[in-house]
Amino acid sequence: MVFTEHGVLMLANVLKNKTAVQVSIRIIEVFVKLREMLLTHKDILLKLEEMEKKIGKQDTKIKLVFDYLNQFIKQQEKPRKMIGFRNDKK
Repeated sequence: MVFTEHGVLMLANVLKNKTAVQVSIRIIEVFVKLREMLLTHKDILLKLEEMEKKIGKQDTKIKLVFDYLNQFIKQQEKPRKMIGFRNDKK
């Protein structure tokens, strides 16, 4: 499961264990640092969003390629007529 920093804060309020609270606080700190980093590097964020859009469009194309490959595999599984020299005279 994935939490936002707000979800982690609510979880920290429910869990009263000292270790759980410390871990929750550390996770919130990571979220804050991640947000600061993304805000200072907006160009990276824009590139990531652009890549995500491109990758999202490729799913159907990748599926189509695998469908074609599966068709070729099924065609190869059919028995083929042997060709070439046969010596049936005995």
